[in-house]
Amino acid sequence: MDKFWLKSYQPGVPAEIDWTQYRSLTHLLEEAFRQYADRTAFVCMDKAISYAQLDRMSQQMAAWLQSKGLKQGARVALMMPNVLQYPVALAAALRAGYTIVNVNPLYTPRELQHQLIDSGAEAIIVLENFATTLEKVIDKTQVAHVVVASMGDMLGVLKGTIVNLVVRKVKKLVPAYSLPGAITFNRMMVAGARETFKPVTIGHDDIAFLQYTGGTTGVSKGAVLLHRNVIANVLQNEAWLKPTLATLPPGEQLQFVCALPLYHIYALTVCALLAMRLGGMNLLIPNPRDMTGFVKELAKYRINIFPAVNTLYNGLLNNKDFANLDFSSYRVCNGGGMAVQQVVADKWLKLTGTPIIEGYGLSETSPVATANRCDIHAFSGTIGLPLPSTDVMIVDDDGEPVALGERGEIAIRGPQVMAGYWNRPDETARSMTSDGFFKTGDIGVMDASGNTRIVDRKKDMILVSGFNVYPNEVEAVISNHPGVLECACVGVPDAGSGEAVKLFVVRRDPALTKQQLLDYCKEQLTAYKKPKYIEFRDDLPKTNVGKILRRELRDGAQA
Repeated sequence: MDKFWLKSYQPGVPAEIDWTQYRSLTHLLEEAFRQYADRTAFVCMDKAISYAQLDRMSQQMAAWLQSKGLKQGARVALMMPNVLQYPVALAAALRAGYTIVNVNPLYTPRELQHQLIDSGAEAIIVLENFATTLEKVIDKTQVAHVVVASMGDMLGVLKGTIVNLVVRKVKKLVPAYSLPGAITFNRMMVAGARETFKPVTIGHDDIAFLQYTGGTTGVSKGAVLLHRNVIANVLQNEAWLKPTLATLPPGEQLQFVCALPLYHIYALTVCALLAMRLGGMNLLIPNPRDMTGFVKELAKYRINIFPAVNTLYNGLLNNKDFANLDFSSYRVCNGGGMAVQQVVADKWLKLTGTPIIEGYGLSETSPVATANRCDIHAFSGTIGLPLPSTDVMIVDDDGEPVALGERGEIAIRGPQVMAGYWNRPDETARSMTSDGFFKTGDIGVMDASGNTRIVDRKKDMILVSGFNVYPNEVEAVISNHPGVLECACVGVPDAGSGEAVKLFVVRRDPALTKQQLLDYCKEQLTAYKKPKYIEFRDDLPKTNVGKILRRELRDGAQA
């Protein structure tokens, strides 16, 4: 394939990366633990842990997991926000030879049950704030081992006790729960210290993560990310940043801010794993919605790399205290997960002096596939160039390449592309071509320089603050309400989240109210999937075979 876009690369960025230099992600992590032992690896709520501490603690936890009789390849679920226990559990599960199932802690019981059953997870590490959700479904799953963490576990005895008291008693953020047989995080660590960790042989083709994503069928499915897929994307991102990082003073430790959730593949790869590969420090932000607290944390550090979504950048720009920070250390501000708006990019550049480097990717591509050059001086409105070792092709409905400048589906091939969907060969066959391209469903146009512009997304998908919302899933939930005859949902523009969910309903029960539906959705759907707007109608537009015309609803709603 003619990689004509290579001539547009920033000087110093290689055309290819060698992902075979690591046998596994475990190999990559253990190299970092040795090489950067004395450096700070992660910081959260003013508590820092070094690479050496992360090495020791993850070994202890790995030993405990192994002592439970879990076989290599067993699935271990992580259901936590950005707290220090996350990187410990991440490294532990990988080192013990297990597959990590990342779980959004805000899932409803229905959503959590599907993911645990579908993945076949046998163990879970969950923050106590969300343990009540697990309690409601655990008996229906294969989960046999539960570790319950708390916010204060790794903050030291005095501070940890105070934090737990505030979280539990003052803010009342820990609903009552009962999980017989569960062990606390700290007791698990003590027990793990008495066990012997047994190193396992892990290869490129072993599964590192089941990264769950929505689907056109509305059923959340797991993208199978092998060790080699994620290694490749870590090294691709490193290669892309290399010329810019070379401008830092020699020997200075890189500082990342990780405000995006680690259960999301974007933060997992571009913050946690890339930072460890480079010996960087990660500032973990458990709750970036607390913008005042977030800004106070940013003020304490000289941040170099700042991955975020458009809504997070916009929120900071609208915080008066953020404008008073020192931005001189900023080198790379990545934008992904959702489209970056030009007005936000322009304001960010004017305030910080650092452009937002927009990229593009999916859970299925580990995630980054394309990115703008790091030396741009203005917002381009494109998703940039294919990363090293990546092919991007724009194809028609028959899978044939279209001419430059013509619209078509974006297809991606590279070492970061998933092996397929977990236990869904039909979905895998629909999304992958015989020559290894993943068909994204997004519509784009590539220009003569190799930059691609997205002109339309998957026809029905809604993107809320960087998270995919699939109408079929939402509609399946709403249609189960006894007062609903039929329904459809679409995405509408929203200043805060990029898009919001609008629901159209034909009532079976004339007395059904919007508030009743919203209360029902609150029990069944994660917050970002819930409709922001509800409109009752006498009927919905349909094709002559009875298929609801979402596009007609969407066009009318947006107008």
